[in-house]
Amino acid sequence: MASPIIIRLSGLPVGKGRPRFAKATGHAFTPGRTRSYESALRLAGQDVMGEAAPIDGPLAVSVVAVFPVPVSWPKKRRAAALSGDLWPTIMPDADNLLKVLDALNEVVWRDDKQIAKAAIEKRYGAKPELVIQIEELAPVASSTVHFPGLAAPGIAV
Repeated sequence: MASPIIIRLSGLPVGKGRPRFAKATGHAFTPGRTRSYESALRLAGQDVMGEAAPIDGPLAVSVVAVFPVPVSWPKKRRAAALSGDLWPTIMPDADNLLKVLDALNEVVWRDDKQIAKAAIEKRYGAKPELVIQIEELAPVASSTVHFPGLAAPGIAV
C-alpha cells in the first residue's frame, strides 16, 4: 500500500452550497463561492499529485476542517477552543464539507464513489484550513462490522 496522500487548503473551510435555480430558465447552478473553493481544492490536489494518475481502487478519506476561534470570545474560552476542549458546531455541515471532495474527481481518484471509508472532524485552530488524507484500502479481512467502544461484538453482515 502506498503512503497516504495529504492535501492542505489554507483558508476558511467551505462546504458545498445548495444549488440555485435561475427563474427564467429553471436551470440549476452551483453558487460562485462553492465553485471558487472547489477550483482551489482541485488545484491543491493537482499540486500534490503532480504527474501521477488518479487512484483506481477503494479509498479511505479523512477530512479535518480547522476553523478560526472568534475574536470576540474571551481569552479563557479562546484558550479552551485552541486546546481542543471546545468543538465547533458551526456551519458548514460536515456532510457539505465532504461533498466538496467532488473537486478531486479525475485528479486524486477516478470518482468519489471509490471512497469506502470516510471520517470528518471540525476543530478550532490558529490557522483555518482544510486537510484531507487519502489512503488506498486493503481487502477486508472479515464480514463482521465492529463499532469501537460498543460492548457487543460486531454485527454480522
